[in-house]
Amino acid sequence: MTTITKMNLGLNGPLVSKLGLGCMRMSPVWGSKGQGESESIATIHAALDNGINFLNTGDFYGAGHNELLVGKAIKGRRDDAFISVKFGAIFYNNQWLGLDLRPAAIKNFINYSLVRLGIDTIDLYQPCRLDGSVPVEEVIGTVADLITEGKVRYLGVSEITAEQLRKAHSVHPVTALEIGYSLADRQIEQDLLPTARELGVGVVAFANTAEGLLTGDMKAPLPEGSYQHHFPRFQGENLIKNLATAELLKQMAVEKGYTPTQLAIAWVNAQGDHIMPLVSMSRRARLPENMDAMQIRFTAAEMDLLNTHFAPGAIVGGTYLQR
Repeated sequence: MTTITKMNLGLNGPLVSKLGLGCMRMSPVWGSKGQGESESIATIHAALDNGINFLNTGDFYGAGHNELLVGKAIKGRRDDAFISVKFGAIFYNNQWLGLDLRPAAIKNFINYSLVRLGIDTIDLYQPCRLDGSVPVEEVIGTVADLITEGKVRYLGVSEITAEQLRKAHSVHPVTALEIGYSLADRQIEQDLLPTARELGVGVVAFANTAEGLLTGDMKAPLPEGSYQHHFPRFQGENLIKNLATAELLKQMAVEKGYTPTQLAIAWVNAQGDHIMPLVSMSRRARLPENMDAMQIRFTAAEMDLLNTHFAPGAIVGGTYLQR
């Protein structure tokens, strides 16, 4: 397998692996069953053994199940792992109810997270998004207080606008921005990515395959019960058009001797030294493929072709991130 290089997460930030492990799919989330505990823990151990130290979870993944799982996996290996935790989302029976970003709620959330993870300090702590229900200054100020108390090392933010990022950064330096980014979702290139670069904020890019659209495996119509049905890009004619657009990636993958998923990850990786592809994995078998994607290089002509073919707006039906 490929040796995973390191990157600074943000300007003068911590040294972490250039590839991150998303742990969400290891737990029952949004109707999925998740993987068995033993295989999930083995996957985390294999990732750590191969130099992937960035582990991403959320206190609402599986109603706390994911943090408990990660906690078991890193027991005795705390120094090998960099733990990123999102907070603020409220779910009931797998249904999204909204956000709770009140300072009192945040202080409550983190204490539960620390206990479930079995650690004293969370490396990166971030609101899963900001909806205006609580002023940005109060949300970020509360995390800043937790940093002062020693319960958090670094501040992160997720799924926010360029304006919100500037405001958050003015309250306390933001180390990392977690955001969906792929060939199919490039809207953030106009304002958000340039703002992050200007402020020296690292980018943790999830959904590199746009929730399966770029894997080469998706077919229309989707199976009944697929969560993607909620998003217009995966519905009716939109899905047919989008799968046709994604065919180019399949063709290039054959020519280069890789899978479409690997090329999708490689494209994100190629967007800058400050950008980390965050790849969800729940089985050890997927680790070699995803690690090997990090060594793929594109010619100038290949990159031009991808960027032109998948120009912003080429995928119809909006972004899957829209709720």
